[in-house]
Amino acid sequence: MSRGTGPDGGGLILVAEHEPEVAELQRRYLGREGFTVEIEPDPSRAAAAVARLRPDAVVLDVSRTPLPAELYRRVAEAARPAPVVAVTGPVEAVARHAFGEHQVTRPFAPRVLVGAVTDALRRGAGTGDPGPLRAGRVSLDPQGRAVSVDERAVALTVTEFDLLEFLMSNPGRVFTREQLLDAAWGPGAGAGSRTVDVHIAQLRSKLGDGSPIRTVRGVGYVLDP
Repeated sequence: MSRGTGPDGGGLILVAEHEPEVAELQRRYLGREGFTVEIEPDPSRAAAAVARLRPDAVVLDVSRTPLPAELYRRVAEAARPAPVVAVTGPVEAVARHAFGEHQVTRPFAPRVLVGAVTDALRRGAGTGDPGPLRAGRVSLDPQGRAVSVDERAVALTVTEFDLLEFLMSNPGRVFTREQLLDAAWGPGAGAGSRTVDVHIAQLRSKLGDGSPIRTVRGVGYVLDP
């Protein structure tokens, strides 16, 4: 699924909404604009749904959670660079700064939500800046090609950085060694699968116990969300 997909080209939208009737209404209106919609009925599980589906945008209901700002932060980090549209109640709306730049407040007309989603996607497509990627204690800046663990800078080689960026851009997805070879070295580069193991081992060593990279025996590697 491509990032920054606009309404003209469709895209996958994850709707994390606790009210089934509202979620179906959102699905209907977003579907009319060419979007594919997946519904997560429990907003507290939205981050896991994001890791599984990798949507182009998220509509996140924070109006009935005890820690709305924390929920928004977790989902926004998991979804990055995809935008998150926060659906707030009147109380949460008082602290608008906690929920990013894309928000709608209950009650809202479905068209208002559609407008917020398309605007969020349009802005994201226009920036061309994916922003930092995060996985647990690890942060990676694609533009500055910088990596840190607990805000401590970690020096990586070009190949190590490319491998880590690829994995962090696809959290929760298991890749074979051959797929990682193509991602970091390019198709037909001639490097063997053992080369991937060596570089992954070096990455883990440099990231220390903050490394989110996990071995999937008999298959390859995955980055835990």
